[in-house]
Amino acid sequence: MANQKIFAGPRIRRIRTAKGLTQTAMAEGLGISPSYLNLIERNQRPLTVSLILKLASVYKVDPDELQGEAGLSLAALREVFSDPLLAGELPGEQELVDVAEAAPNAAAALVKLYRAYREQADRMSDLSEMLAREGRTTAISATRLPIDEVRETFERHANHFASLEEEAESFHKLIGPGDDLSGAIRGWLKQEHGIVVRLLPVATMPNWRRRYDRHSQRLFISERLSPADQLREIAMEACLLRMSVAIAAEIEALKLSSNEARRLARFELGRYAAHALMMPYQAFLSAAERAHYDVDVLKSRFGVSFEQAANRLTTLARPGASGVPFFMLEVDNAGNRFRKAGALGFPQARFGGGCPKLAVHAAFAQPGQVLVEAVEMPDGAEFLTVARTLEGPQGAFAERPRRTALLLGCDLGFRESVVYGDALPGAPGKAGGAPTHALTPVGPACRLCERVGCLARAEPPVTRPLGLDEMVTGLSAFDFQ
Repeated sequence: MANQKIFAGPRIRRIRTAKGLTQTAMAEGLGISPSYLNLIERNQRPLTVSLILKLASVYKVDPDELQGEAGLSLAALREVFSDPLLAGELPGEQELVDVAEAAPNAAAALVKLYRAYREQADRMSDLSEMLAREGRTTAISATRLPIDEVRETFERHANHFASLEEEAESFHKLIGPGDDLSGAIRGWLKQEHGIVVRLLPVATMPNWRRRYDRHSQRLFISERLSPADQLREIAMEACLLRMSVAIAAEIEALKLSSNEARRLARFELGRYAAHALMMPYQAFLSAAERAHYDVDVLKSRFGVSFEQAANRLTTLARPGASGVPFFMLEVDNAGNRFRKAGALGFPQARFGGGCPKLAVHAAFAQPGQVLVEAVEMPDGAEFLTVARTLEGPQGAFAERPRRTALLLGCDLGFRESVVYGDALPGAPGKAGGAPTHALTPVGPACRLCERVGCLARAEPPVTRPLGLDEMVTGLSAFDFQ
């Protein structure tokens, strides 16, 4: 405290006002001049240690009350003004400091109102989703960040872009890679654009996966990445150059609302094009069918990662030459969802993907293991799911590695075509899938799920009133009628 300047003028003024004191009376009690107290209340002088101790002894003021209050209010106000609806409203943070210091009760009320607004927005979103599952569209909309708009757009869109597939196949034939795709792409970049690819150590490029230096015509790739991820970064750069017209046309067709959203979409389509170049459509589809969609076999055959091969499986939707319509979901161990995609669009209405009982969450307890499970939704829809953890870029010894988990799924009716169907217990059941006792009952998300007695329930459903009975306690923390 001795080395920290504490400006607490508004709080001193509130304490004085609450006790019904004038500045002269309070200054006399503290042994200072009224003019000095006036400077303190206007935040033109900091509190000294001796003055804080005097406030504690004379007016019974808790010293902690003079320090941490504004910090808590300030953090909450930052949350409010980071909302897209209010972005750009304040020129700087000083106004937040002024509000938190001068009117903490009003600041707390503002935060409470904002959080109620967010809660209602979430509930409206849940209700909109529930109505959409029943075939009723709504006009409910909310201010969204560009990243949210892009994610939602790609989730609704089938994860297949025919023009990029054709461009990738043409590009692949042009460079004729043989068994060295990385070398072929590097050669094309050097010959056509004068770009040289260099692998840089972590110490030289600690914060980037890939960086292109226009002045020296060099493309730098981080050594943190696995060989498969290094290849994808090089392929992305080449595809963004070679397929710029086709990618721009696909972005235009998505009808995004801002330049930032379009830049994010360009990155996503660059990833898609890179996968299409690394795993040409017809060759990958033929290999997938022969291997019964075994992701580990496919990753070895094409020299890619588990994530890249699984992602590619969700793109096999070419008319007349389609594969099993897989969908995928990637989450971290805190439950944040990074990516959702599907050959026919991610099945949000039928599958949801927000249930804590899905094996994708259990995968973190068994890193590197492939978990296969058959699940049943409340409406009777059945899915085959495959979950496995993914390792992110390699860190140094002292760094905690980034780990996410991927869920790959399809309708259970395809179990005979997929190698993972052999791992399900029991004989074929009512829908050609596993018997009822082998199916894990899951839901789309707790707020939209009405399963009774679910031990994993984290929130009550928005469709039912809470059942608050003092005489009965159910298995769930959120009993409902």
